[in-house]
Amino acid sequence: MKRPVRVLVAKVGLDGHDRGAKVIATALRDAGMEVIYTGLRQTPEMVVNAALQEDVDAIGVSILSGAHMTVFPKLINLMKEKGLDDVLLTGGGIIPDEDMQELNQQGVGRLFPPGTSTSEIAGYIREWVKDNRSF
Repeated sequence: MKRPVRVLVAKVGLDGHDRGAKVIATALRDAGMEVIYTGLRQTPEMVVNAALQEDVDAIGVSILSGAHMTVFPKLINLMKEKGLDDVLLTGGGIIPDEDMQELNQQGVGRLFPPGTSTSEIAGYIREWVKDNRSF
């Protein structure tokens, strides 16, 4: 790849627990990626607009609030509307397995539960970008 992978890390909604998002952002940066962290209390529209402005390869959403079945479909729909069909939407947090499977069927990439190694997450993003983006 000719440039570092660019990842937007986001916290959507009123969930104020951002330690995990900050850990992931730091780990991805340490793995050689460019990371943009949006901070707390973002709307799906804000996240997708930031992804457009920053020309990212992937969006990673940390969600612990239980709103994953609302947030991820909204993000997918906005990404399609804005033409971000070649950008990975991934994330993690407290998401039941059956919900992960449903979200994957809707177009969300792999979702990671608490305890997943940061190297596994970085490897997944890097491989997805290598296989799906051309730059």
